[in-house]
Amino acid sequence: MLIKFAIQEFKDDREYKNLSPRTIESYLMTLKEFQTYCGEQEVVSIEDVSQSIIKSYLIYCQKERGNNPTTRNSKLHSIKIFFNHLEEIEVIESKKNPIKKMFYVKEDIQIEAFNDYHINQMLNYYRRIKQRERTFHAYRDYTIIITLLGTGVRLGELINLKWNDVDFKSGTITVYGKKREQSSIPLADKLIRELAEYQVFCKQHFKELSEYVFVSDRKNGKLAVDAVKSIFMRLKKAMAFKDVRLSCHTFRHTFAHRMLMNGCDIFTLQKMLRHSQLNITQRYLSIWGTALREQNQKFNPLNNLDI
Repeated sequence: MLIKFAIQEFKDDREYKNLSPRTIESYLMTLKEFQTYCGEQEVVSIEDVSQSIIKSYLIYCQKERGNNPTTRNSKLHSIKIFFNHLEEIEVIESKKNPIKKMFYVKEDIQIEAFNDYHINQMLNYYRRIKQRERTFHAYRDYTIIITLLGTGVRLGELINLKWNDVDFKSGTITVYGKKREQSSIPLADKLIRELAEYQVFCKQHFKELSEYVFVSDRKNGKLAVDAVKSIFMRLKKAMAFKDVRLSCHTFRHTFAHRMLMNGCDIFTLQKMLRHSQLNITQRYLSIWGTALREQNQKFNPLNNLDI
């Protein structure tokens, strides 16, 4: 089977299994890049793809495309899923599956978080715009920042949030995370007030409230992923932070960091972040363990012992 036909078959299968369009697109970006690389090596058939071809592709991604270990592992993950699917439908034999015994490279795990200075600078920036211009963009972008800081939601969860998912009475929001699992997240009182004020502003601005919480100014429709990334790009240019990456995931890391600093236990944090495995949440604890010194001094059991 030609590689391009195998990719199309894989795409059809993922759509049949009802994977999200964003997940499918992520797979296809890697697979089409891999197909192009194979074509340059005069490899067009799935049966001719060897482990050495895949390795050379990943080396190309490192040296020519500047991909870091995390990105290369992500691409290898997509290729593994692709070839395992081809084995499952018997396009290739198990013993000829080229991804067998291919391992992920070691990653230097670095988790960044915003400090008080970063947060105050961003919030003050939007407050000034709100007071001076009173534009929809200023209110929306400010509320996005507050929501990310107060919930730790992922980018996909943020843009898919609907007003029907916001329960002002119980003080919770319902999000649909990875694998489309539904979860309820409690909201701080401050965030409830901010969302309520933002909802009133949206009603006044558009005359008719959209089903989605965060919308575009032109069509009052759901924000696209790229639109949110553009918001962060503009904010990055305005803030000019040199020591931290300005992205949606950094807000998620900041949420985890602040929760731990304020004494949240690891099991509660796992539920708040909706991690399927505790060891993922424990990464935060291991990285910021030294930052917990103040909490340790306050709650350590030795404090009340006469020793």
